[in-house]
Amino acid sequence: MRNVGKFMIAVAVGISLTACANSEQASSRPPGDPAASAKPRPTSSSAAPTTTASAAVSTQTGGQECSVDDILVEGAPGSKPKITIPPACAAPKTLQSKDLVEGTGAAVTAGVTMDTHYLLVTWSNRQEKDSSWDRGEPYPLENVGKAQVIDGWNEGLLGMKQGGRRLLVVPPDKGYGEGGNGIAPNETLVFVIDAVKVT
Repeated sequence: MRNVGKFMIAVAVGISLTACANSEQASSRPPGDPAASAKPRPTSSSAAPTTTASAAVSTQTGGQECSVDDILVEGAPGSKPKITIPPACAAPKTLQSKDLVEGTGAAVTAGVTMDTHYLLVTWSNRQEKDSSWDRGEPYPLENVGKAQVIDGWNEGLLGMKQGGRRLLVVPPDKGYGEGGNGIAPNETLVFVIDAVKVT
């Protein structure tokens, strides 16, 4: 009986610690207006294994693998773009980026602060999930390279220049992994990002 009692205490402590960790993770997300609080942001998430099978994964792995060159982006920098992902190809397995418009201002290097506009579309269902344009203000990002955002942003924004527009395809291991912040498990993320200001 003593061993059973110790086991039950250990389980209770484990559940309590998990709840605390989840609460701390949620509080680290950048603030947003209440109407947008349920929408995903490019915030950091704890590392998660990418081997879990899910519906999202199965819809992303069929057919020949696409690249950033296969994705159509319409719209001029400074305005909300439209992203079209081909319907019959698999998501890339690595982080990919492509400059749609070369900026002419200051370069994005590790440690800089920048304001961005972005649009996020999820690969598995080709649906828009979040847009800073819809909120009417750029998204501020401090200490690029070590910012409190997903790895795909910390790595994928380096090299941009102010005034530029970049297409970024983020695999699950550099995004939200098994899920979080309103994103399906093991989802591939497609961003169009404008570097509004770099300081």
